[in-house]
Order: sequence, then C-alpha cells, then structure tokens
Amino acid sequence: MIEHDRLEDGFTRAQELMRRRQFVEAVAWLSACHRQQPDARYERLLAECRYKAYLIRPPQSTVKGPWPLPVADPFADIHGVPEIEASQLNAITLTAGIRCHGALLVRGLLQEPKALQLATGVQQALETCTAWHRNGMGPSDSPWYSRLALPDDCEIEPARIWVEEANGVWTVDSPRMLFELTELFASSGAAAAIAGYFGERPMLSVGKSTLRRVPSTIRTADWHQDGAFMGSDIRSVNVWLSLSHCGEDASGLEILPRRLSRVLPTGSHGAYFDWSVGPGMVEEAAEGIATVSPIFAPGDALLFDHFFLHRTGIPAAIAKDRYAIESWFFAPSAYPAQQVPLWL
Repeated sequence: MIEHDRLEDGFTRAQELMRRRQFVEAVAWLSACHRQQPDARYERLLAECRYKAYLIRPPQSTVKGPWPLPVADPFADIHGVPEIEASQLNAITLTAGIRCHGALLVRGLLQEPKALQLATGVQQALETCTAWHRNGMGPSDSPWYSRLALPDDCEIEPARIWVEEANGVWTVDSPRMLFELTELFASSGAAAAIAGYFGERPMLSVGKSTLRRVPSTIRTADWHQDGAFMGSDIRSVNVWLSLSHCGEDASGLEILPRRLSRVLPTGSHGAYFDWSVGPGMVEEAAEGIATVSPIFAPGDALLFDHFFLHRTGIPAAIAKDRYAIESWFFAPSAYPAQQVPLWL
C-alpha cells in the first residue's frame, strides 16, 4: 500500500509539472521516480516530456568564438580511425577523432552483457511494433512500442513508416529503450563527451535515432553521408552502438577512414540512388586510401558526424542478423531544421 501511494504521489507530481509546462523539471522528476520504483507509465511520460521540453526551453550555446575549439591531436601518429577504450572517451579524444580522422572507435562503451540485454530489447520492440501493425494500429500502452504523438504536419513523420518497414523502430517510440539509453549515455560518459565537443548541451534526434536489426539476407548496400539528408551547416555526432558481433558473420559497417569536410555529390559516378554516393565518387574521395570494415564486439561504438562516408558492411561469411542502435545528437544552436529534438 505504501509503495502504491508513493507511485501515485510520483504521478501526481509529474502531472502537475506537465500542467505547468515545466517539462525539464518533469524529466528530472520522472527519471528519479523510475530509478527508485520502475513503472512503464513513467517511461511513457518521459518520452513525451523529453519531446516537449525542447519546445518550451531550448538551451543556449556556451560556445564563444569559432567552433570547434582547437585541440592537440593525441592520435597524430595513427593512420585511419583511432581506437580507444571507454575510459579514454572525453571531449578531447572525440574532437580529435572526428575532426582529424573522421571518426572514433570506442571499445567497450558498454559491457557485453548489457549490450546483449539491449539487443533483446531491440527484438522485443520490433516484435511489438509488428504486432501493433497486424492488430490494426490502435492505442498502445506497451513500454516496448508506444508511438510518440507528433503534429500532423511534422515533416519527418513519413520516415517513421520507412524505418519500420526496414526492420527498425525509432528509439523514442520504445519508451523502455529510450529510458535505458539515456541512462547509459549519462553513465558511460558519452553524453558529457559530446557536450564538451559541441560546447553546449546536446539534443537527441527523434527521426535519426533508431533501433535496428539488419537481417542476414542483406546482400547490397549503398555509400552515403548523412549530411546529404540533413545539410552540412550543423553540428552532429552519431553514436553507432553494436549490440552483437558484427563484421565477420553478421553485417557491420564499411567506412572510408579519413576526414571529409564537405558533402559529396550524390546520384552520380555509378550511384544506384539519387541520395547515395557512387563508387566512382568514393574512389575519388579516398585518394588512394582503402575502405575498411572494423570488427565490432557487443558494446563497441563508432562515433562520427554527418560528413563521414560509410555503408552497411556485408562480409562474405554473413549468416546472422546484426543488432545495433544509432543515436544522433545535435547541438541546439546548429540543429537540422527538419529534425525533431529530444531533451537529454
């Protein structure tokens, strides 16, 4: 009875904060309540409040002068994408990795048991999403799949369908996974490193942050830069988090291990789609550098921005599905106009 009363008191306080449009405070309150006494209703309210918080109180940049701040490259003697352990991730290593080498590979950002647990959560979210479609797409109160309500005229809404048709689910549409990930980004130091790199508190993207399962049947993939979809005058970091062994018997990532500072032409040089970078253009941009396909263990992460050239890597011995989560962070002062932000 005491626990029930405490739970109801928690909801009463959260609803009052939301009524007052104090969504940032509601996020802090709901997070604390859920840590103390987990409840699926807290998770669903958190997803809503993270979305509405930015609309009420967009954070201000603390960057003074040109961005990014110059840093000495601790990887100056490394050719290609540098690798570090999770304990070495900070604003300096992240800045140097992205701005000097194109990306930063972080080994063990999550412990393997936690990564495998998240893979199970991705599968649960996908299965619940499939069942929701099959059962008529009515109201859903599942913690694994419950769509965030967006305005009817929201530009990114069509992308939600495309993602779900391709074995994915927006992270925000899985309240339980959203809570898990925001907690992990804080505890792993990833959010702090990104904030230091941006010079301001990062926002998570609704439409670019996705839970994915790539099936073992995939046989083709196209090169791309995400800046081709979002524009180049932004500040971004994608945390591509592997939740299964990738690159040997499951698809991984094939990457061009160098820094590019512009969005390459698309739809030419043998490109299959108008949004993809053709193989001829990849060869030109490489300037003699070979593409590589890193081997990922569960919990490893590759961090890069919207200029990074990559595609799904398909090994010859592919036989298993690949589980991964991509989480795009943007700086509030240089956020893509067509994207929808979430408060962290």
